[in-house]
Amino acid sequence: MSNLGVSGLSKRFGRTQALDNISFDVKDGEFMVMLGPTAAGKTTTLRCVAGLEKLDNGTVVMDGEDMAGKSPAERDVAFVFQTYALYPRKSAYENMAFPLEAREMSAKDIDSRVREIAELLQITELLDRRPAAMSGGQQQRVALGRAMVRQPRMFLMDEPLTNLDFKLRVEMRAELKRLQRELDTTFFYVTNDQVEAMTMADRIAVLNEGVLQQVDTPETIYDHPANLFVAQFVGNPRMNTMLCHFDASTNQLVANDEAWVIQPTQAQLDKLSSVPNPKNLTFGVRAEDVLLTDRGDSIQGEIYVLEPLGDRTFVDIELGDNTIKARADADFTAQSGDAIQFKFDVERTHVFDTLTQETIY
Repeated sequence: MSNLGVSGLSKRFGRTQALDNISFDVKDGEFMVMLGPTAAGKTTTLRCVAGLEKLDNGTVVMDGEDMAGKSPAERDVAFVFQTYALYPRKSAYENMAFPLEAREMSAKDIDSRVREIAELLQITELLDRRPAAMSGGQQQRVALGRAMVRQPRMFLMDEPLTNLDFKLRVEMRAELKRLQRELDTTFFYVTNDQVEAMTMADRIAVLNEGVLQQVDTPETIYDHPANLFVAQFVGNPRMNTMLCHFDASTNQLVANDEAWVIQPTQAQLDKLSSVPNPKNLTFGVRAEDVLLTDRGDSIQGEIYVLEPLGDRTFVDIELGDNTIKARADADFTAQSGDAIQFKFDVERTHVFDTLTQETIY
């Protein structure tokens, strides 16, 4: 196993600041996922760790050793690419054997190692095939196998499931998690798919426009986002957000369009009492925390549309100047235009400073 420490990493391409002073660590045997939108700087981070890009500032440390001046080969990491990058004229066996041949291992040792990894990946029957005769999922397994035979100190994975169809992506998510546990090794994986991040990661590092937003467990990032970007990027459907303000005279949060008023908890009030911009707040609530109810203290809206998904139904509700989503049971039925009553699970709501976008609670 191996650990990684990245400190103060910055990288610029011309006028574009790809990475801006980011710092994080990856622990021994951890499945770390870096999550962010396209052009966030995720692949650049991987390439800097692998030694494929020169750092403008910062350090990359592996197992306590500064990697400055170390070539990619000296860093002993395996890079798994989005495009698989298999040799088209070589069989699966030859593709997997190639990095071992470069190390001048004996034919017997190469054969033993290739077949051991092929069995682990359940691709023994593919060893004689060339890439053109394989499905996307099979090619991805071979690409993983080629990386795994080397027994590197760490695996770096650059959106390796992007080119697979939905069914294969779901299967490979589970497969990668199983492999990481069986190999008992360190994975550093980047993706723009928050479902991949939430289902596979031990911890997630959220990156946006080269700036690290939050590093924590999937549960903490989902329940306690550090800022508005994280709150809206992580979660499907995205968090409902509405502009509001805090009325100190009544200790209430009031929607700017006056569509709703809620009473925060005492713990929330303690945080709201000292906010610098009480008139410029953003209220956030996830779909599962919009509770359909006909109680007297409920909020009233109008159904815009229903989105049935088999095991659940999302209800789009027109509320003042906004449309929000609520999660309902699969058998929920109604018509567009119907009145609907609901309330927010106040303890699970969020408030952000609209100007700084930082989380208040």
